Order: sequence, then C-alpha cells, then structure tokens
Amino acid sequence: MTAMSDLSSHTFLVGLTQDALARLSTCASVNEFQAGTRVFSEGGRADRFWLIIDGHVTLDAYVPGRGTVVIETLGAGMVLGWSWMFPPYVWHFGATSAQLTRTVEFDGTAVGAMCEQDSALGYELTRRFMQVVIDRLQATRIRLLDLYRLP
Repeated sequence: MTAMSDLSSHTFLVGLTQDALARLSTCASVNEFQAGTRVFSEGGRADRFWLIIDGHVTLDAYVPGRGTVVIETLGAGMVLGWSWMFPPYVWHFGATSAQLTRTVEFDGTAVGAMCEQDSALGYELTRRFMQVVIDRLQATRIRLLDLYRLP
C-alpha cells in the first residue's frame, strides 16, 4: 500500500478532503518498526508523528518509585505522537513497538508549516490531535489510579 492509500483509509484522517490528504502525503513515508524497537524516549526531541497501520506500540512513562510503566497500548487506526505540535516539542511519554508495526510517518516540522499556511487544515488537525491528547491523559490517569490504589 502507498502512503496515500494508507492516509485515505486511516481512522484519524477520515473526512479530510482529497486535497488535504494529497498535501499531507508529501510529508509522509511508510515505515516499519521491528518488535522491541524504541521509537522515542520521554524527554527527547519531538519532531514527527505516526499513523499506525498494523501492529502495536506501547506508551510508557517514568513513575517515581515504580520505574517505567506501560500507560497504554496503541494499535491499528491509532496515532502515535502529539508532542511535535506543542512547545517545548519534547516527548511526554516513551514508545516501543510491541511487535512488527507498520506506520505512516510524518515530518512534524513540515506538517506544522503546512498548518501555518492553511488555517483550515491547521484547525482540523489541531482538533483531532487534541482528542488524542485527551484520550492519552485519560488513559494515564486510569493507569496511575490503578498503580496507586489502596489495598
């Protein structure tokens, strides 16, 4: 499958115009992560994001007194990475592929510039990414409540 066909069928981008998808495809490439590959680490420079096509990626965070804990597992149809969009442009979580994972990878700097030039596209992507942020924060809250529940 090409990046364009992956884009047009990915849940995150459903409803975008063909023109928007074509422009986004200029910043995209198909990528694979082997099982166990560290995709990014908490605190590292965030400059890209991925749409997961096949496979799974675990999100983790460092929790004092507990070490690194898995917060959430992301699979096909989900988005990996939102930190590229908001200063200070560092990863708020870490990510590791749990199995062979095929993605469409985006250059966040190029997508950000595209959004600056096209406010309608910028608004639409920001709206979609804000839902991702809300979902991740909710998953983190639930996981931390589980970790620290009283006996």
